[in-house]
Amino acid sequence: MQLGAENRTQLLAAIGLGVVAVVLMATRFIGSFAPASSSAAAPALSPPTTTIPTPTNSGKNRAPRTKPNAARALDLTLRLDLLKVSEDTKYAGTGRNIFKVFVEPPPKVIVSPILPKPDPGPPPPPPPPPIPLRFYGFATPAGGAKRIFLAQNEDVFIAKEGDIVNRRYKIARISPNGVEILDVLSNNRQIIPLTQQ
Repeated sequence: MQLGAENRTQLLAAIGLGVVAVVLMATRFIGSFAPASSSAAAPALSPPTTTIPTPTNSGKNRAPRTKPNAARALDLTLRLDLLKVSEDTKYAGTGRNIFKVFVEPPPKVIVSPILPKPDPGPPPPPPPPPIPLRFYGFATPAGGAKRIFLAQNEDVFIAKEGDIVNRRYKIARISPNGVEILDVLSNNRQIIPLTQQ
């Protein structure tokens, strides 16, 4: 079996890679079987300290101060006050639902335009004064028209339908329950009930 020139470079490259692989395997296995030294475990038990020289004015050298390591400076106590602040935080979103593709727009607030108040004009006329007559009694003569007695203060008036009392009030109609009286001056009608007082 003869090796050609084109295969020779490939063979040399394969041998070189094989040697590198053997060396790497040997270093891996030797490193895993080697016993751990006690000097390597010592820094894990006691953290290293850094010495800081302190300058003095007198020129004498004092003993250097030691500064603890950053790992020893960490405060590992549980801070309940900071936890309470984070528990009281209220998370409020913007109202958007992330599970809906189409979001309905918020309802539009319709503001009614402010219209000027219409001018009410002149006030309506006051209602006419009530008729001051009150029922006093009635009488019906035999075969005659029914007559009623009406009183105003101390004056007593006797009238039948169609009569005018006290030059102002006309008796329009007499019914079994009341008397309809018309004020001639103000054209005001009022019914006075026929009851004894």
